[in-house]
Amino acid sequence: MPRSHREGHVITRTGWLRAAVLGANDGVISTAGLVIGVAAASASRGDILIAGVAALVAGAMSMAAGEYVSVSSQADAEKADIAREKRELRDDPEFEIAELTNIYIARGLTPALARQVADQLTAKNALEAHARDELGISEFTAARPVQAAFASAASFAAGAILPLAAAVLAPNGLVIPVVAIATLLGLALSGAAGARAGRAPMARAVLRVVFWGASAMAVTAAIGALFGVAAG
Repeated sequence: MPRSHREGHVITRTGWLRAAVLGANDGVISTAGLVIGVAAASASRGDILIAGVAALVAGAMSMAAGEYVSVSSQADAEKADIAREKRELRDDPEFEIAELTNIYIARGLTPALARQVADQLTAKNALEAHARDELGISEFTAARPVQAAFASAASFAAGAILPLAAAVLAPNGLVIPVVAIATLLGLALSGAAGARAGRAPMARAVLRVVFWGASAMAVTAAIGALFGVAAG
């Protein structure tokens, strides 16, 4: 008797993982950049914290709205394609079976076996077979707007807390270096966690987020210092 087993494929995580990693990195980088930019302009600690909290709230809401709208558009497109498949299955079922047959032939099956597979899958659930094999839509890859919005907003807020906490705890005069170091460490951990969850190369993911985070903070620090000198 064949032994059954469960395989934990990472494709089941792509929807929320992409939104969570994007949100966390954006929360860390954008909030740290704003905090460092304001600090470089010689603002008071109170002004720095107000700017950081505003960035956290506005950024989390923006990420949630952006993800919801973006993924909703994808979901609408998927629904439209599925509705079209329903009509085609109703109006020309023989053509749809031939279409599935050609898909399976292209994947390496013999014409006779491909036709047999197409017939059996059509008999079981024709719409599911076409959604999966023709359109590439399955229960694992289908767009989920609400899930993506919550994952993105929550991860953004979690990421933004790191530079804010560093700014609160930093000694006077050391806000910029403390926030920068904490941010780079946080980005490294975020990149490693995302790579581990997605079973991707860890070093490349860490270097990628650390590089862009450092670049963003350097640019905002330069702009803040420039405006601080100009205002002075």
